[in-house]
Amino acid sequence: MGVIIHAVVLAFGLILPLGVQNAFIFNQGMSQRSYARALPAIVTAGLSDTLLIGAAVGGVSLILLQWPLLANVLYAGGSVFLLYMAWSIWRSSGPANSSAAVLSAGRQIAFAASVSLLNPHALLDTVAVIGTSSLQYEGVARFYFAITAAVVSWVWFLGLAGAGRLVGRTDRTGRVSVFFNRLSAVVMIGMAGMMLWKLILS
Repeated sequence: MGVIIHAVVLAFGLILPLGVQNAFIFNQGMSQRSYARALPAIVTAGLSDTLLIGAAVGGVSLILLQWPLLANVLYAGGSVFLLYMAWSIWRSSGPANSSAAVLSAGRQIAFAASVSLLNPHALLDTVAVIGTSSLQYEGVARFYFAITAAVVSWVWFLGLAGAGRLVGRTDRTGRVSVFFNRLSAVVMIGMAGMMLWKLILS
């Protein structure tokens, strides 16, 4: 029981703060015409987090800590993707469910994968927190730790998109939707700026 509580606390601690991934999932729940249409983004984010957690617990992702050059490449590539996504979301800002604000399933998958797998902060946080914390467990206990952390991510994304959908349905004027769209874009620009700054200082 202790290992499950430990995993839940750590996973929520990593996933709760406002970040690019959370902003994007909420945005998709809000802007899609139905909850089901946001599933490509939700499922992609969930699978990506599950992959990262599995890699971290398995020790594969520790290579990021041993190869500074690889981390720099991730920062450079991640910042470019985030700036492109910010521009796309800002440009398409409009009332939820308007044709300009809705991303296709393919673009949802591409964007969700990029904010999940090409986000150096998410990668390094997973290695530093989930990966190293799992080292205290062995065998089945480590497996439970990884599964619990992954389940927390899935539950969170499902709920976050649901909250976004609720906002989208109740936003009659479209102003709240425009605000959240542009907030998502600003968060992405800010994260890209932080990545570029770390790249310059490295």
